[in-house]
Amino acid sequence: MKRVYVIHGWGFDSSMPWIVTLEDDLRKKGYEVHSFDMPNTNEPTIEEWVKYIEENVGEVDEHTYFVGHSIGSQTIMRFLEKSHKHSKVGGCVFVAPWLDLIGIESEELKIAHPWIHNKIDFERVLDHTGNITCIFSTNDPYVSPREWKKFEEGLKSKVIIKKDFGHFEDTKRIPEILEGIR
Repeated sequence: MKRVYVIHGWGFDSSMPWIVTLEDDLRKKGYEVHSFDMPNTNEPTIEEWVKYIEENVGEVDEHTYFVGHSIGSQTIMRFLEKSHKHSKVGGCVFVAPWLDLIGIESEELKIAHPWIHNKIDFERVLDHTGNITCIFSTNDPYVSPREWKKFEEGLKSKVIIKKDFGHFEDTKRIPEILEGIR
């Protein structure tokens, strides 16, 4: 049975509309779904979020899939980066992922600083899967279009650009996620 782990973004939780809809859609297709409410969502740290994934996911295999939103995508990449080299997952879908941010306040920049400056080793992530889909929006206030190419080239991701979806906070359904998991 395919297992899907969904990790929300900074300042959010698992009740985001598209996450609730995704859970329902996946369960109807027979998937086992786990949507976590990450600790300290308003002040996320790399160590705490990656540790939470390590403690709550367990063993991964080709039937394991991850879906991340925003900083949740980084958390998944950092989890995979630390995983045993020979463990493989079925794939990842990242919604509004970023390595650098735009449009944030100075207080937020203090929180974002470690996430931006502690670089992710894409080769280590790719050791675990070659199936990565990234979904971006043309009017995301935090994710610059420059990020699209970083994910396309660095992670060899399939990149999907959606018109005017913002940071996907209020989006009800993202059908491309299901396509990325198949």
